[in-house]
Amino acid sequence: MDFPLRLQRMTTAVCRGDPEAAAACFTPDGVYHDGFYGEFHGRAEIARMVREFFYRDARDFEWRLFDAVSDGRIGYARYDFSYISRVAGSADRRVGFSGMCCCALEGGLIRRYSEIFERAPVLAKLGFADARILKAIKRWAE
Repeated sequence: MDFPLRLQRMTTAVCRGDPEAAAACFTPDGVYHDGFYGEFHGRAEIARMVREFFYRDARDFEWRLFDAVSDGRIGYARYDFSYISRVAGSADRRVGFSGMCCCALEGGLIRRYSEIFERAPVLAKLGFADARILKAIKRWAE
């Protein structure tokens, strides 16, 4: 399967509530580096991240991919991602952001997924207090 289809399969699985199908898009020892939650290694942990973190904190995901390209070893894509928050203090608020992902590939599967996006504006859109945003930024900087 080519990279754009593999990435679309992964994002669609997340949006439809199927963490195991999302994790199946990775190699058995694959890594998902999430911009908020950090790194998760292996299919079981990737599925757990989606189930226990994504679905705990948000619902009604929308994930649109653009300009996915790959040379067979590495793939890149731009995306727009949005969700409705379940987090206390910002519950039921839709927030979205644009980002870019970079994937290392192996045998048609994702070996490592990493993403880049501006995190602080997302927290501001959720209505987090300035002190809470600064605390998160300092933690990510470490």
